[in-house]
Amino acid sequence: MDLSDNTTESTTTSRSSDFVKVLIALAFICCAGYYASSNGVEVSNLSILAIAAAIGAYMAINIGANDVANNVGPAVGAKALSMTGAILIAAIFEASGALIAGGSVVGTIKKGIINPAAIADATTFIWVMMAALLAGAIWLNLATYLGAPVSTTHSIVGGVMGAGIAAGGWDIANWSKVSAIVASWVISPVLGGLIAAVFLFYVKRAVTYKNDMIGAAKKVVPLLIAIMVWAFSTYLIVKGLKKLFKVDFVSALSIGLLIAIAVYLIVRPMIAKVASTLKNEKDSVNSLFTLPLIASAALLSFAHGANDVANAIGPLAAINDALISGGISSKASIPLWIMLVGGIGIAVGLALFGPKLIKTVGSEITHLDKTRAFCVAMAAAITVIIASQLGLPVSSTHIAVGGIFGVGFLREYLKAAYERKLNEVMEHSKRAGHDLEQTSLFVERFKNADVDEKRAILSELKSEKNMAPISKQDRKKLKRATKKELVKRSALLRIAAAWVITVPASALLSALIFYTLVGFDLVNS
Repeated sequence: MDLSDNTTESTTTSRSSDFVKVLIALAFICCAGYYASSNGVEVSNLSILAIAAAIGAYMAINIGANDVANNVGPAVGAKALSMTGAILIAAIFEASGALIAGGSVVGTIKKGIINPAAIADATTFIWVMMAALLAGAIWLNLATYLGAPVSTTHSIVGGVMGAGIAAGGWDIANWSKVSAIVASWVISPVLGGLIAAVFLFYVKRAVTYKNDMIGAAKKVVPLLIAIMVWAFSTYLIVKGLKKLFKVDFVSALSIGLLIAIAVYLIVRPMIAKVASTLKNEKDSVNSLFTLPLIASAALLSFAHGANDVANAIGPLAAINDALISGGISSKASIPLWIMLVGGIGIAVGLALFGPKLIKTVGSEITHLDKTRAFCVAMAAAITVIIASQLGLPVSSTHIAVGGIFGVGFLREYLKAAYERKLNEVMEHSKRAGHDLEQTSLFVERFKNADVDEKRAILSELKSEKNMAPISKQDRKKLKRATKKELVKRSALLRIAAAWVITVPASALLSALIFYTLVGFDLVNS
């Protein structure tokens, strides 16, 4: 069999696998619709409820396919988790978060983006919710196909806004909320990127730039794990468990700190024991972050399931409530079957279509090792906590992906800076009249020095009076070194473009769907 035969066979197998996945997804969507039509209680129109349930299932599948990648992608890219392991952990914790902490009541108008009082009647409200849900799901489906991780919250917000404006005019929208969402396109990734870069820079200076990396890791890694536990404990109490019980921020922070101190006392001797058996190299330091990364992926998935399941079931619960009561309420109760549609749907979407975006987030933006991925996970939890307390509008998707870009751009900066310093050392050696062997030894000494020794060497060079400007040839070398890209610009542009157009695209699509649904007016038929 020649190469073309192998390629054809591989393509055929891939298409067959994709077809089976689509069939499974359709089966789940149909089951959700059938269950709704068979078990709806006191609902004025079972057909509408069945359609809404099917669309809600479709939305949940797309949330699992796209948004969950942000929680487990870095761990997979860093090889702390296999793809199968990541999907299994995320599916379990996403569904658990949705079912355990997803809440029994949800706001019918996501993020207060429109004024429900401006909607004429319950029928119109149902069409607004239906159009918003379908538009958000379609946009997520398209973004996943294009390999762009986008905000599911922004997708449904855009859907509600578009259908709401179509139903009640421009004045129905809360434009201050819209402005805040626009601001989040910048705030979320920048905050996430900065915090991830700060942590990575600290790890490099405190551990990986030291000659005795293992000795440094024994002191620093337990501290970082404790900070992670503090951040995630606070994050889960404030965000992931907020629908089970209310805890003010200071109390959550205090509880988290106590948990972190206990964990620090437990893991410090464990890390010391394991580290003593490792070689003094960067890969050994990386291996110490494997279990913390797995834990962070699980905790992020739980919190995500608890919070973002509302993007799938919120509009569905609102439709169910409107069909029962015949009116419009600001809050809607969530029956167990609707919660199951959301929780199981996210897990199904992740298992069937999640690997595409997990690969994008984990390996197609920049190379992630375990240390870098750990810093991204830390940034995700800490940024959400800070932003929520400051009242800043942020997206967990934008934060996580921004964190990945942050560590990537920091790597570029550090590499360019290192190349500049190395060229300075080489230039000094040449001016000092060293031959090739002496220059090589001098450069090797610089390369093997830890961060403090490197700083001393550079200070010594700068203090010498015969330090001449870098030559034209060396300037060209520096320019080439600066251009070394460790972040894929094509991924940056694709993802940024998807972020910017998510709200307007889902809004426009939602408005078109709303006008189509109103034209058929199945509620009154």
